[in-house]
Amino acid sequence: MLSLRKYLLLVPFLFLGSCQDEINEQSSNNQDTVTKVSPLTSYLQRVAMVPTVQDNIIDGSSYCALKFPYTVTVNNTQIALNSTADYQKVWDTINASDTDDDIVKINFPVTMVYYNYIEKFIPNQSDFDDLIDYWNLYPDLLSKINGLNINYPITIDVYNSANQAVSSVSITSDQIFFNFIKNLTDSQYISLKYPISIVDYNGLNKLLTNNSDFENAIKYAIDNCPENNGTTLDFESVITNGSWSIPYFYKGSDQTASYDGYSFVFKSDKSVIAAKAGVSETGQWECNMLQYGVKELKLNFSSELLSKLNNSSWKLFEFNNSQIRLRNVGNTTDYLYLIKK
Repeated sequence: MLSLRKYLLLVPFLFLGSCQDEINEQSSNNQDTVTKVSPLTSYLQRVAMVPTVQDNIIDGSSYCALKFPYTVTVNNTQIALNSTADYQKVWDTINASDTDDDIVKINFPVTMVYYNYIEKFIPNQSDFDDLIDYWNLYPDLLSKINGLNINYPITIDVYNSANQAVSSVSITSDQIFFNFIKNLTDSQYISLKYPISIVDYNGLNKLLTNNSDFENAIKYAIDNCPENNGTTLDFESVITNGSWSIPYFYKGSDQTASYDGYSFVFKSDKSVIAAKAGVSETGQWECNMLQYGVKELKLNFSSELLSKLNNSSWKLFEFNNSQIRLRNVGNTTDYLYLIKK
């Protein structure tokens, strides 16, 4: 279960290089071809995760959900829940009076469904409390991206460089999509067949024509759907707290290995200290607010290696207390990820 946590935190970006057959040669310059470790693939898997936020009033966790049907007791009223529509019954009972305790009690046994579709039978309150305590150890685990629903079916072309086999897969549900991505191998390259129809956070159908459209739609959902933002964090307070490393840096190519062992400390005076093996360099950083609330991070280092991190427009994609994801969209899309050490 925790192996997925590491996968979600460390997602490098990779495009096709040269391969032996004509199909792969045609794909080598096609940014719509991705692998299991591409940022878009990670985001798509999070879109396809189990919805776990909607029942937080009952289980208090954004990483698992109670499997229907089950019953709860609120203010001595027993409520049967058979679908998501029944969550409103719980809210109505809670709001019916201002003088009761509004405690939601789960009637055990129940089955919990984790965000990755794994199910666990919970026989009693004690086992339930242990489970919630476990998930509370990982408050910054990147969870499901809400506010975007894929209109299935979709079709994905798959090329396997290990045996040069080409296939096509029809995906008909979130669970199938999640497990498809989970089971991808290092040698598989995938291409989503567009157009793809989604329902956005506003409930509107939208037609996507390429990977950039999909990633931008996911970014919109992250920014605008309240279920994706359980707490309000200040970016400058987060980045100036503690030291950071670079789990992934893509700028024209995967350059992550060049920054292995570096730590970065962002100071409130807008200086940033990069250190490795007792050698340090001081650069500058600034954060600007752009149109539509987009945050931009600028870095300025002078050495040849660290100056590769300089970018006039690192846009903030998402962040929490332990990780920061930035991208720059131009002729290609570059990525810079920071993770708390």
